[in-house]
Amino acid sequence: MKHVILLTCCFFLLVVTAHAGTMVKMKTNVGTITIELNDEKAPISVDNFLQYVDSGFYDGTIFHRIIRNFMIQGGGFDKHEQRRETREPIKNEADNGLKNDKGTIAMARTGVVDSATSQFFINLVDNNALNHRGRSARDYGYAVFGRVIDGMDVVEKIGRTKTIAKSVLFRDYPEPQVIIESVRRADK
Repeated sequence: MKHVILLTCCFFLLVVTAHAGTMVKMKTNVGTITIELNDEKAPISVDNFLQYVDSGFYDGTIFHRIIRNFMIQGGGFDKHEQRRETREPIKNEADNGLKNDKGTIAMARTGVVDSATSQFFINLVDNNALNHRGRSARDYGYAVFGRVIDGMDVVEKIGRTKTIAKSVLFRDYPEPQVIIESVRRADK
């Protein structure tokens, strides 16, 4: 008599869910942009940005610098071109492994590595030259802290806005103005 051995194998389905970062909605006079912040890889930059968001700091600011096929920058000036008062600068997290790829948001800064405050930019293309390449001020890079998950068409439309050289400070100034009406956590 032949014996039939029935082997039962059990397979367990392991479902791994990726950590979803904090979401914010940036309402502009051109449209709405939804951004997912990377709380894990850029905790200092995200905390800094959210402090500005929660205080209403960005309401009524503008995208004051637009460079076609490069990036759009905002978060520092109001629609009357007055610089907003900011908190102290933060540590640059450009060495966090995140890249300045199309659709990512990063902290704007001066030539000083740890000088970012409220200003940010959204990359219109992959900007490899802005990535962390070393420890010198020239090579340190710009800290990416999130990415656009909805409204990239709005970002691209802003990126096509005509610009003028209005002054030494505003050399790539959009005309008409691109106003950030509000930035809020998406869960609120």
